[in-house]
Amino acid sequence: MPVIECDVEEARERLDAAGADVEEGHTEHERWRAELGDANAVAYDDKVVVQGAKPVDITSVLEDGGGRVHLHFDGASRGNPGPAAVGYVLVSGDGIVAEGGETIGRATNNQAEYEALIRGLETATKYGFDEIVVKGDSQLIVKQVKGAWNTNDPELKEKRIRVRELLDEFDEWSLTHVPREVNERADELANEALDEA
Repeated sequence: MPVIECDVEEARERLDAAGADVEEGHTEHERWRAELGDANAVAYDDKVVVQGAKPVDITSVLEDGGGRVHLHFDGASRGNPGPAAVGYVLVSGDGIVAEGGETIGRATNNQAEYEALIRGLETATKYGFDEIVVKGDSQLIVKQVKGAWNTNDPELKEKRIRVRELLDEFDEWSLTHVPREVNERADELANEALDEA
């Protein structure tokens, strides 16, 4: 549950501009409440408390971006193709910024890996980071995105183009293949999503 210390009236203006539903607080201590996407917030005198399934929907509006973030991503498919899910973790110098795991329907393992990378990059973009260091345990995805390997699969080609578009939004980026054990949390998130489906 992120807590953002800030000028709560300025925060309210930012959320209004982003299209959030803002209403008066429910108690004498609450200044206002807001809902945006899959997140909600409660403002007190000098802070905003954010909750919900995707706190990034609000924190990305309220926090000033910049800096470097590390992204770990992983996709999973049971059946290849079969039920599939994605997992990603964003980590900055302050700790875990955001993480997510969700099912994506039926897909191959490579499609799930690409989708995990896309979801992680989209989340990092919402936070406004300048630099991103991306790590994943799929050698195929890393090599294709970097241009060392090609693909004849039209869907993977489209996903690779989307990944490159997202990477181009950062001032600096790197993409590295890492062993599965280095990518453990992203793998857990993808598999937990499949287990819960």
